[in-house]
Amino acid sequence: MKFQKTFFFIFIICAALCSCIEDGFTTSPSDQPAFSTDTLKMGLLLTDEGSPTAKFIVYNRASKGISISDIQLEGDNAPMFRLNVDGLSGRDFHNVEIRAKDSIFVMVDALLPENGSALPVDVAAKIRFSTNGVESHVVLTAQGQDVTRMRGTVIDCDTHLTAGKPYQIFDSLVVSAGATLTLEPGTRLYFHDKAYMRVDGTLHSLGTADAHVDMTGDRTGNVVGQISFDIMSRQWGGVFFSSNSKGNIMEHTDLRNTTYGVTVAGDGTTTTEAPALTLLNSRLHNSGDVVLHATHASIVAAGTEFAEGSYGLVALNGGIHRFDHCTLANNYLFTAIGGPALQFGHLNAESDDESGLPYLKADITNTILYGLGAELSHGDLNDTEVYLRNCLLRSEGEDDEHFIKCIWGEDPLYYTVRADYLFDYRLKADSPARGAADESIALPQSAIDPYSTPRAGALGAYEASGPEEE
Repeated sequence: MKFQKTFFFIFIICAALCSCIEDGFTTSPSDQPAFSTDTLKMGLLLTDEGSPTAKFIVYNRASKGISISDIQLEGDNAPMFRLNVDGLSGRDFHNVEIRAKDSIFVMVDALLPENGSALPVDVAAKIRFSTNGVESHVVLTAQGQDVTRMRGTVIDCDTHLTAGKPYQIFDSLVVSAGATLTLEPGTRLYFHDKAYMRVDGTLHSLGTADAHVDMTGDRTGNVVGQISFDIMSRQWGGVFFSSNSKGNIMEHTDLRNTTYGVTVAGDGTTTTEAPALTLLNSRLHNSGDVVLHATHASIVAAGTEFAEGSYGLVALNGGIHRFDHCTLANNYLFTAIGGPALQFGHLNAESDDESGLPYLKADITNTILYGLGAELSHGDLNDTEVYLRNCLLRSEGEDDEHFIKCIWGEDPLYYTVRADYLFDYRLKADSPARGAADESIALPQSAIDPYSTPRAGALGAYEASGPEEE
């Protein structure tokens, strides 16, 4: 008897709930679906391969259900797109019901054919919704980019890659010992998931202020909401220079979205006069590790930005290094930052790595170290050959033999707004870093900043005005 009463009670509740659902459907032309967007922008898509899935929401704001008699792709480019409406895939749908005050998802993907152009080509189509005799539309837009695909490519003789169609790298791109790979101005390398570049020979990445060399992942569009894949790390492995590789140059090169950034191995024989790697007016950013890691290999960097690394920014283990007019700024978004911006190893007897190679020497001038996390792995640089001259640091401190004419505890006033995913490390007009550089100790390569603006005394990579002054 007790069981029967309980069952009857549950039945009454379910019946009451079900009675609240309006099963009637409106036929009024004024009752129409509403859309979360009137134009679904799918962004840049690589041709001849499936796109990421984009989506929008279709709402029924009426007090009764609506039945959408037709949902159909229209236009000359309609065959390039495919829909998934409320869980069903296809290109046209009929009698799609949406209950009162409810909604459904429409997913869209595309397969764009090659277009024969080096530049992106605009593609558009429409989705037509017919409801109660009234038509409404959502526009689909995309840009199709042809690419040259390279799979497990080995460069075993001097080779030039040029501007025009980007190169999509699968697996690996290896520069053999004795070979030089030259990336001409405007060259774009798109690396697929887990792909990487290894340089046993020499890399000359020779961008210009107007035609950067781009090295990035091949994912396009947004991860979610307004978060672009362009600011996401761990999309591809990175660039690895072996200990045999010497005389490498990265000029006006934007390298981002890596797992390991740039890794330079050395044997202790390179110097700042003949470095393993020279970085000029470049950007290394968005790494799942540090953005630059050098082990017993000398680095010269001028006018270069190092930014957004999960485990810090620049790690120098041994070697002889010269950094001038650089910006080290860590505002990494997706994890707690796991290490200081500038990290030193094989620094002295206390940090000896038992390699038997000379200890670290580093001269860092006219540089800004300001962002989230600590600036330096070693605040006490006594008994080392590491010097920071005319630098701005976030920490409070004071000058000594190794910190010379530094600015302590001052905000450089970047244009960066982390919450808005804006990472612009140019300086505002009233920045304390403006006019604080000592050009008498600057490198000759620092005379022009990445925007081709002549130096006029600003610390960091950028002399150029920010967006509010342009």
